[in-house]
Amino acid sequence: MWLAVASLFWGAVAQADWQLEPSRSQVQATITQLGAGAPEAHHYQLRDLQGEIGPDGALRLPLRLSQTDILDQFGTLPTWVSLLANTTLVTLTAQMPPARLDALDVGESLVETLTFRVQMDGVNQQEPVPLRFTREGLNEVRVTHAEPMALDGRTLMANSTVRTLLNMLGFQEIGDEVPVTLNALLINR
Repeated sequence: MWLAVASLFWGAVAQADWQLEPSRSQVQATITQLGAGAPEAHHYQLRDLQGEIGPDGALRLPLRLSQTDILDQFGTLPTWVSLLANTTLVTLTAQMPPARLDALDVGESLVETLTFRVQMDGVNQQEPVPLRFTREGLNEVRVTHAEPMALDGRTLMANSTVRTLLNMLGFQEIGDEVPVTLNALLINR
């Protein structure tokens, strides 16, 4: 009987979804503004990341403008802008078998290269991202980059939505690389 109860318990744990803890999950980016004067670095944050890894390994990470600290620079916004800011702009997807996370012992890490997919402005993009998953507790896994990461500034400026947003912030030209740092926490509920 105890064996049956234990197997049901462990089976339930292995099938549980892993979810990002929004208050402890963010991405930071540094954009270098180019122009007439010396290059100037500006730091931005994408906070309150909300996503999950389902039992089938599908990782979904929806992103909204309201998660950035960019809107803070504009002060109080009209209601219609706030509604628009809460609309999902893009959803990143990847595959990560939850059994890999379930198998980690506390203090143990693994590096997994996930291929993130995004579709925006009719362009499908894929990007392999090496991530480090570290088990911090029974139901907690920290996610960070396994190696330094940077976005291509030219690709960002080629995207009409991103370019419009950067132009609104006063960026006419940016550096070729936008360094990015991920610090997120997955919780198994």
